[in-house]
Formats: sequence, structure tokens, C-alpha cells
Amino acid sequence: MTSIVEYRLTDHAQLEMKRRHITEEEIAQVLSAAEQIEAVRPGRSVYQMRFEHGEPAKTYLLRVFVDVDRQPPEVVTAYRTSKIDKYWREAG
Repeated sequence: MTSIVEYRLTDHAQLEMKRRHITEEEIAQVLSAAEQIEAVRPGRSVYQMRFEHGEPAKTYLLRVFVDVDRQPPEVVTAYRTSKIDKYWREAG
């Protein structure tokens, strides 16, 4: 898997992160250690990772959409979902 250490946040991504209470630390964690990476279309991939969030803790999937066809790669948007089964791809 290709981890991303250097990236740029688009204005849209920053707006959505603020609205959805997603920190840049969470984005950096997903990009550097994604559990899954899936191509959405040529040049754009979604990096995703499961993690605990909230009180009481519940498992969510954080999905980060990245334009990987530029230098540095650009984070387009990100969101957290509880519908893990909808997006999780089992190996095999």
C-alpha cells in the first residue's frame, strides 16, 4: 500500500473537516497507515481506516478522498461513517 506523508488540504476538504469534526491528525493517520486504499477513478483514491470515536466508543470508518495524480497529493474531502459494511472490501 502507498502511504502519503506529504499532502495538501483543499479549501473544500478543510471546510468539510471542520463541519464534520475531523482533525488533521486523523487525516494524517489514515493517509500514512490506511487499512484499505481503493481507486475511485483514474487519479483519485479513497484511503480508509476503522477507528473508535465518541463516548461511549463506537467503531467508525474514516474515508479520505485524495487526488493522487498531483504533487503533492490533494485531500479533496473526508467523512466518518458507521456503515462500515457498505464500504469495507474483504480481501480475496
